[in-house]
Amino acid sequence: MSATSEREFETLLDYLKRIRGFDFTGYKRPSLARRIQKRMSELNVAAYSEYQDYLEVHAEEFSALFNTILINVTGFFRDEGSWAYLAEHVLPPLLARKESAGSVRVWSAGCASGEEAYTLAMLLAEQVGLDGFRDRIKIYATDVDEDALAKARQGVYTENDVSDVAEPLRKKYFDVVDGHYVFRKDLRRQVIFGRHDLITDAPISRVDLLVCRNTLMYLNAETQAKILARFHFALSDGGVLFLGRAETLLTHAITFEPIDLKRRISTKVSRGSLPLRDRLLLIAASGNDDVAADASQHLRLREMAMDAMSQAQVVVDAAGTLVHANDRARTMFALIGSDLGRPLQDLRMSYRPIDLRSLIDQARTERRTVVMRDVEWQASVGDARYMDIHVSPMVDAGTLIGVSVTFSDVSAAKRLQRELEIARQELETAYEELQSTNEELETTNEELQSTVEELETTNEELQSTNEELETMNEELQSTNEELTTMNDELRDRGHELTTVNLFLESVLASIEGAVIVVNTDLHIIAWSRRSQDLWGLREDEVMGKNLFALDSGLPVAALRAPLKQLLSGTQSAPASVEVEVVNRRGRAMHCRVSLSLLKHPTGETRGVILLTAAANGEELDGTRPPVGEAIAASKNGK
Repeated sequence: MSATSEREFETLLDYLKRIRGFDFTGYKRPSLARRIQKRMSELNVAAYSEYQDYLEVHAEEFSALFNTILINVTGFFRDEGSWAYLAEHVLPPLLARKESAGSVRVWSAGCASGEEAYTLAMLLAEQVGLDGFRDRIKIYATDVDEDALAKARQGVYTENDVSDVAEPLRKKYFDVVDGHYVFRKDLRRQVIFGRHDLITDAPISRVDLLVCRNTLMYLNAETQAKILARFHFALSDGGVLFLGRAETLLTHAITFEPIDLKRRISTKVSRGSLPLRDRLLLIAASGNDDVAADASQHLRLREMAMDAMSQAQVVVDAAGTLVHANDRARTMFALIGSDLGRPLQDLRMSYRPIDLRSLIDQARTERRTVVMRDVEWQASVGDARYMDIHVSPMVDAGTLIGVSVTFSDVSAAKRLQRELEIARQELETAYEELQSTNEELETTNEELQSTVEELETTNEELQSTNEELETMNEELQSTNEELTTMNDELRDRGHELTTVNLFLESVLASIEGAVIVVNTDLHIIAWSRRSQDLWGLREDEVMGKNLFALDSGLPVAALRAPLKQLLSGTQSAPASVEVEVVNRRGRAMHCRVSLSLLKHPTGETRGVILLTAAANGEELDGTRPPVGEAIAASKNGK
């Protein structure tokens, strides 16, 4: 796609979002471009900008475009092995766990025309019984395509649509009405259909089973991650996620644990078991409004944690006033509550064990952390202690608002350092050998890491290719269904045409006389079997030829005048001409040729019908001789 086409394509997507509220920016660009170009080719539109102009003029085109983009290729028990595994190994423990907890909530996301939702209904009804299904089960089926949802709500399918449903299930859950299969109305009440955009709308909550098959593969990685985060929040703890065969959760192993990786069935990892960082990222990705409350609580926890730190810490504001000191600092420097709010320079700690004011000024000026190591602190009683002092400026939006001073007791480390000095000298030789080995291991590790990254890249490319192929397969299947429908219509029309032709041939064969039909150019367009018997010319020899160019026993010169009068309109009544003819047997006969106009129902003249009949009652093919010849033949016989 050229730079100009890409700009026009993005402008078109923005137009669809503004005018109709459909946000396709999260869809994979190659697949989305193919679907739009398919619609453009059907309208003979070359550029995206021209197609946008067409949409502005023809509002009905939006519906056709959305039906093309939103490929609704689905079916009952699609990938039968996965549905069988769900029924045998997943639904029984899920229903057993929910038996005492009330109703079971199921969400079919991207349900298209409803086959997937009704498949779930049949599986669950088989598990809990019809009464249990009516009392306990709620299935929420959603999609962005209103036309598909309208069909799903009706629950009416053709015999071909339900061909993958086993015969016992078909008899049990479908009523046959006018040759169509209608899902049972009493069970259909438990299946609630509604429009829902997975990208922009909030998810359904407290779901026990979430089925979203072959929908995510049309979306890019960022949008997939956002939707999967919403799915995580939609599912109850222990809830099950069932995806399509072209979709994986390899990059979301933290939030979903596979039950059967091959069949893309996973269970939700409880939010409480996630690390805090992953939990916050998950909440942010899902767009949940509880983030602010959680963040406030976490801030309070951080304040409490700082107060409980084993290290002494004090905070001085930009004016040099002491604003905070944790428990450890208050004990170390004998601070009391009234010391908070006093200038640091009035406190003893400002110059013992080191001049803090100069360090604070340096940190303010250089806007970096200043570290003083191994500072000796002589307590009132006991041995000397050693501390590392960190003076860190605190900057908000480019403005210095204060300084944090942390005192880390490193006395134990200092003692260990002295004890380890001798051991370090003894181990120096061994360390060099270990260092050499470590470098070799690091080299090997880097090579392995590089190999792993290449494999991961290859896996992602293969996954992307697989999703692309699956998308193309869906498109080809959709096209194949359209071609099958067109083929069936052409076959029916061909059958009707054959029936009409046989009827016309029967009519012509039943007329007593030889029938010839010519068009306004006097070219033959119909030639009856009796005409073939009379003149000895087959239909395929004369069709399309000029009547006056035929080599037959019909004296066409005598017909030229009445034909001209009829076709010119000077005579509208049928004409009749008696002529002497010679049949295919070479026998001369006296015949009457009747000429009448062939007219279209609209009154337009389409040609002339010529009917040739014997004037003296004998057969046209000459099989019955005149009376005189019959008497002579009788006498010769005697």
